Formats: sequence, structure tokens, C-alpha cells
Amino acid sequence: MERKDVFKFIEENQVKFIRLQFTDINGTMKNVEIPSDELDSALDSGIMFDGSSVEGFARLHESDMYLKPDLRTVAMLPWTFDGHRSARIICDVYNDPETSFDGDPRYRLRLVEEKAKSMGFIPYAGPEVEFFILPREKGRPVFEFLDKGSYFDLLPVDIAEHIRTEVSVHLEEMGLDVETTHHEVAPSQHEVDFRYAEPLFAADNVQTVKLVIKTLAIKNNLYATFMPKPFFGVNGSGMHVHMSLFTLDGKNAFYDPDAPDGISQTMKYFLGGLIAHAREITAITNPTVNSYKRLVPGYEAPVNIAWSKGNRTALIRIPKARGKSTRLEYRAPDPSCNPYLALAVMFAAGLDGIENKIEPPAAVEENIYRMSESEKIKRGINKLPSNLKEALVEAEKSELVRKILGEHIWEKFLVLKEREWWEYTTTVTEWERTKYENI
Repeated sequence: MERKDVFKFIEENQVKFIRLQFTDINGTMKNVEIPSDELDSALDSGIMFDGSSVEGFARLHESDMYLKPDLRTVAMLPWTFDGHRSARIICDVYNDPETSFDGDPRYRLRLVEEKAKSMGFIPYAGPEVEFFILPREKGRPVFEFLDKGSYFDLLPVDIAEHIRTEVSVHLEEMGLDVETTHHEVAPSQHEVDFRYAEPLFAADNVQTVKLVIKTLAIKNNLYATFMPKPFFGVNGSGMHVHMSLFTLDGKNAFYDPDAPDGISQTMKYFLGGLIAHAREITAITNPTVNSYKRLVPGYEAPVNIAWSKGNRTALIRIPKARGKSTRLEYRAPDPSCNPYLALAVMFAAGLDGIENKIEPPAAVEENIYRMSESEKIKRGINKLPSNLKEALVEAEKSELVRKILGEHIWEKFLVLKEREWWEYTTTVTEWERTKYENI
């Protein structure tokens, strides 16, 4: 929207409050609420806030930071009431009214987009967000299934299905093009897919989807979790990302009509880059201790660094669609990630493959789960890290990750995640008490 259009929008929708939203290093959405009559000042000079109170942003003696609204992200919050209606605007974080904050995840992704455009490409991403809807009692989540449904199941019609419908309606009202919503493989598990977009807006959309789902769950006295693996023995929640590059004149750079498989050399180099950097970017795409409870053989989770034209046991899958729909699906990420940082390192890895002409290995069409370890070694099929500590070691060695995150986020991220790993390894669990009760 143009500035004048925003104020017209506010007047026509009787907006009383504006929520200025931004995302911290961990991927948590934050907001500052202002009366709508303060927006004019916010657009001129930004809104000052205390960056030292946001995890990983600023130290106490340099705490003054600014939020600058991106008017392309204006949207109503459909669940707010008449007389107290609110809209949201996603913001960029600045050190001062003129200087971008180097540790703003949105800024880091924008730099990768600019890099792609300097190479003659417009990147696109289509994340698929999976989640569980669970009961809530006395305000607290209860880790029990609401249903016994499975993939694409229609019946029974329960409250979770009604929430999926309500989520779709609200997201459409907020400007997102929802393509599908459906029950996923595990009981009480669901998925929302929305139309692909340039990475910055795709990441904005992920944050919006999570906000809407969590809000509607609370309104219905339920609990929505994007935890990658909340239950043992069933599928975890992933965030598969469909990725493509278009040329500046609107052609899909991944498609070659003259190639037998329709895959261009550009796409093969992009694949090569993703495979070459897969282990080192996993700490960003799968950033929690719990992420690695999902990344185990079986349950459709990718652990093998390989690509395929249809095989879902590989890390990267090439869907059958060709022409403008030619794309790859990177299957490792989960919804606990910071979507801005995850998309930044993923596209950076692929672009590095193009720049350095990294050829991918041969496609693997067999079921990799059934291969012996010696056969995997023979065919050069490596594995993703098996836990957060291993992933952090890979990330710390990576020049690409350090460059894309920038010094500020790279240092803060490693500190935060090393602390998380220490807390995990030193915490005594109920499983241990039960396992060793007779010692």
C-alpha cells in the first residue's frame, strides 16, 4: 500500500490500534501496540523500543532501537472486536532511523534476495506448515490426541476441522492465498499450505500462519503446537519448503524444455549447493533439541543427504510438475525454525552451488531407509546431524552460515543454542527416573 492508502484502510475498517510486529533471533514474534493516530509519526521516524529486553538483540548500554513498518504487510486482525479493531504491520528493525540493524532476521533474508537478484534471479518459496491441535485444561496444554485421524481424513467432523476452516478464512482475510488445509498423517496433526511468494513474504506468511493458528486454538480452549516431535511413535511436524528461481524476465530458471527430465543445469547446480551445505545449515533449519527427535529414519522424515525425482526418503525431492511449476522440495526444516534465517541459509546454499558450479551426485530413487550403511557409504549418501550439538559444530565451521547470519546473529545464535543443549543434557527426565528406578 501507498501511505495514503494505509490511512484510508484504517479509516474504512475503523482500526483503533496498530500492532507493529517483528521477529527475534529464536523466531518468536513480538509486537508493540500503538493507537492508530500514532502511525503517522511511526512512518516518519519509526517507533523506539528497548532492544536489550529482546533475546539476542542488544546489550543494555545500546538498547535504543527502532521499528520501521513495512506497508506491504498491512492486514486486519480478523478476531479483534468492533470498537477495538486492530491491524498489524510487520516491521524492520533499525539501529537508528536510517541504519538497518544487522541482527534483524528479516534484514538478513533481504540481503540474500538482493544477492539472488544481482545474479539475475528472483527466488520463490512455498513453505508447508504442519502442527498439532491438542486439548487444553485449566489453561494448560494436555499432550493427548484429540482424534484418531490420518492423512487427508474427512471424518469425524470435530472442532479441529472447524478450526482449520476458520484458519483458512482468517488467513484469506489477511491477504494470504491458502491453497490447501488438511489432516496430516499423525492423529491430531494438520497442515496449512499457502501460495508461494518471494522469500521475505513467504517468511512473513509463516509467522502470520502460526499467529492465526495459535490465536484460534486459544479462542476454542485448545492448544496448537509447532513442536517438531511432541509424541513418540508417530510422525513429527515438518515445514517442507518448495523452492524455485525465476529469471528477471519471468521464466522458470529450473526448467529446461530440451532436457530429458526437464531439469535445467541451473537447478542442478542449485541442488549441488544445497547438498554440499546441508549439514552446516541444519542448525538453522532445525534449531531445537526436539528437532532431532523428528529427524530419525521412518516417519517420512529426511535424514539422508540425497535428492530424488519422487523418493520421499531423500532430503530433496523434485515434484513431477514442469514448466513454470518446476521446483524442488527441501524436506528437512521444521516449524520451530526462524523462517527468515532458515530461508536465508537455504537459498544462499543453492546460490553458492550456482556460483561455484557444484554438480549434485546422482539421483537416488530407491528407499534409502532400507539400504545398509555400507551401501550408503558406497553411494556417497551422507546423513544430516543426529542432534543439536552435532549440528552446532557443523554450523560453527561454516563460512556460509557465518556470512549469511552476520556476526551478530551468528555469535548470539551459537550462545543461545549451546545453552539450550547444556540445559537438555543436564536435566533429569521422567524417562530416566522410570528407566533406572531399580538401580
